[in-house]
Amino acid sequence: MSVSHLLRERAPITEAGWDRLDDEARERVVPALAARKLVDFAGPQGWRYSATNLGRTDRIADGPEGIEAQVRRVMPLVEARAPFTLARSELADADRGAEDIDLEELDAAAVRIATAENAAVFHGWSAAGITGIAEASTHDPFPLGEDCERYPRHVAKAVDTLRGAGIEGPYGMALGPAAHTNVLETSQHGGYPLLEHLREILGGPLVWAPGVEGAVVLSTGGGHFLFESGQDLAIGYASHDAQSVQLYLEESFSFRVATPEAAVALTP
Repeated sequence: MSVSHLLRERAPITEAGWDRLDDEARERVVPALAARKLVDFAGPQGWRYSATNLGRTDRIADGPEGIEAQVRRVMPLVEARAPFTLARSELADADRGAEDIDLEELDAAAVRIATAENAAVFHGWSAAGITGIAEASTHDPFPLGEDCERYPRHVAKAVDTLRGAGIEGPYGMALGPAAHTNVLETSQHGGYPLLEHLREILGGPLVWAPGVEGAVVLSTGGGHFLFESGQDLAIGYASHDAQSVQLYLEESFSFRVATPEAAVALTP
């Protein structure tokens, strides 16, 4: 039997138990993966995929006599892991048919890794060599503020800025959790939902984005923001003892901004 790098075969977890954990992780992580709803996603390429081809080279000055040489430029993928622990007694109860098992640590890990991915895409991760959309933008940021009644004006200004730079739509917006909650709770004059008004201005998606500070308005027309997945999000096994199982959610990815002028940051 082949063994993957996730080592799931070595865990004291039944096939039905793994199905339960995978379903729970998917249910928790997918709504929080805001970046993937707005940028170009390529992959998954698999765990052994190590670097993204940048299509550029650097000349090697000190080559063999009579030889001109260049080295290909690549961007290494970053591996991100969110550990969590589950009680073996809860997993055994799940196999018996219990519906109310405690998966709180898995839920928290799912939110942590989705938040980290969003933060890397929108605000960067310098240690991993990732420049985020907001920090790469060539446009001055606009203040978002806390007055939701002004949000349509700010978003319309951001869209106009993108159009003025020759960036076509549709446009989308990643909205940080606090601002997103305010939008959901606000109706404009006549009871018209603010959320729908903002979507009409954008002509595209408005997404809840844990890990984003303020908001980012960007073109979703394609080719501007490039996310490459090696290992897509998956649960792996670390170790276990008589009481608990140590697991983790893991992924590998790279992210590049190809068109810095295709986004406008709205600061908190």
